[in-house]
This record gives sequence, C-alpha cells and structure tokens, in this order.
Amino acid sequence: MYAEFYNLTGLPFQLTPDSRFFFESSVHSKAMAHLTYGLNQAEGFIVITGDVGAGKTTLVEHLCSSLDPQRYTIARMLSTQTSADDTLRLVANGFGIQSEGISKAELLRRFEDMLIANFNDGRRSLLVIDEAQNLTIPAIEELRMLSNFVVNHMPPLQSFLLGQPQFRTTMAHPDLEQLRQRVLASFHLGPLTETDTRAYIEHRLSLVGWQNDPRFTEGAFWQIYRETGGVPRKINALCSRLMLFGFLEETHVVDEQAVQQVADELKTELGDAGASGAEAGPGGSKSPAGGDELDQFDQRLSRIEQKMDRNDQAIKRALALIASRMDKDTE
Repeated sequence: MYAEFYNLTGLPFQLTPDSRFFFESSVHSKAMAHLTYGLNQAEGFIVITGDVGAGKTTLVEHLCSSLDPQRYTIARMLSTQTSADDTLRLVANGFGIQSEGISKAELLRRFEDMLIANFNDGRRSLLVIDEAQNLTIPAIEELRMLSNFVVNHMPPLQSFLLGQPQFRTTMAHPDLEQLRQRVLASFHLGPLTETDTRAYIEHRLSLVGWQNDPRFTEGAFWQIYRETGGVPRKINALCSRLMLFGFLEETHVVDEQAVQQVADELKTELGDAGASGAEAGPGGSKSPAGGDELDQFDQRLSRIEQKMDRNDQAIKRALALIASRMDKDTE
C-alpha cells in the first residue's frame, strides 16, 4: 500500500534476508574482508557471530551471490536443532544427495563421491550452516569430520558457521579443540553506528526508487537509531511501520515524533501478551488493582483502539487505490 503512495517500486524494509539490499557498513565491510580472506584460503571453517538481526545471513548471502555458479556448489542448512546423524543427513540433502534408507557409511561414501566429482569438474563445495548456536557438540564434530576429506592433497569442502553470540561459548568447549584449529577466520558482527544507520535506511530506500518522499528529518534518523540500537532487523521493522504510518496519515515527512509514536506502538504490541500489572479476579479474570494499573490499562486499550482505527483506514485506502487502478484500466 505505502509503496504506491510514495511511488516506490518495491518494499524497502522487508524482514526476510535479501542480498540485493546488502549495505556495506563499516562493520559489515570488516566482516566481508574476513569472509573473503577465509574463502581465498579454500579450506577449513569461517565463523561469523552476531546478535539476532545483525545481518549475518544477508552478509553471507551477498558473498555467495557474487560467486561464479560454475565454480561453486553451495549447500545451506537452516535447521540445526537436530541430532548428529540427522545433521549429517541434512548436509547431504543440501548437496542433493539422497540420504533416506541408507547407512551412515553409505551416506559418507556418496558424500565423498560428490566432493570428488565437484573437484574434478573444477568446482568448490561450500557449506553454509545458519543458527549454529543450536548445534550440539556431537553435531559440530560430525561437521568437523567432513573437513577431513582430501582430493589430490586439497580439501574439497569449506564451511561457514553463522551463529548468535553464545556460539562463541560453544566453540570454547574442550571437546572442540580440533575444530578451533581449523577456523581460518572469525568475526563478530556488531550493530550499525548512528551514521551507518542513516546510510542504511537511505540505501534501502534508494534501491526502490525513493525520491526523498517521504522525507526523513534529522531527528527521525536519530530517533530510529536510538530505538533500534543500530540492529538492521529492528531498523527494518520500525521503518516498515513508519512507512505504513505515513501512508495512513497521508504525510510526506517522517519526524522524531512519528518515530517515537510508532516505536511506542510496537513496544505495546510486543508487550501486551506478557503485560500483567493486574491481579486475577473471580473466575480467573484479571482486573486492575489500583489507580496506576487502571491508567496503564486505559492507555493500552486506547492504543489498541487507535491501531484498529488505522487498520480500518488502511483497508479503505487500499480499496480506493484498487478501484482507482481499475478505473484507469477501463478507460
């Protein structure tokens, strides 16, 4: 809806990782340098950690999208809460190897055959493991064992491990000493700076034809950074709602007050399910216990009513846009 209102060619702040929107901030530039160095070594493991929403997946997807598909075979594993054997089978499936109904020994033989075939065809095999913090120690050891394969004195497989900060604690486990010795590059992806946050927002907008409509004020950029802490996914979530807010309010300026209002609404929505400043009443229902609680209850109710009203406005505006487009098509 807001894309048409602001004459944009697409949605700039989707939450799904998309390498087309990759922004090389100061921190992402350093991370990319580590990835490139590790990739050029053509062996071992590359570890990237970062908080939820820091952009780890987008970073690696950007790197992979720049690689020649004729020279690289890339497998991705997203589900990591599995046993060691299931992890091995998921990796095999990622490379197109059928793993059902065969023994582990046969699976490893097929995996080695695949690596040899790729190597002989001049192709390198890359394995990308996301959410690595969920891997068990035995599962990580299975991944390490895959790095033991050698073809013509060269390692045919290289792996990327992407995880949240707690994965660094996992890596320090005494049983993973051999894995640590095979880590060629490691980097922790931190949040964007205030300057990079503004550049990130403008970069994503520019990719969908933004012509400074809506215009973001200096205060808006600062408030966005303050509310999100420079975490890309949080920036996307907030800015997406800001654009919808602007559409509903029919405004072409996003200022500090708008950012604050939308951020407060998001916090309320996320906190409503867990908000409890009320005591259980008869039959298990909850009722405000005092004046402060009653005020908070009224405020939450007011915000919900405002949100419902905006949703109604959004539907009406969307229907109007559709009707307008149909009228133009029939002319």
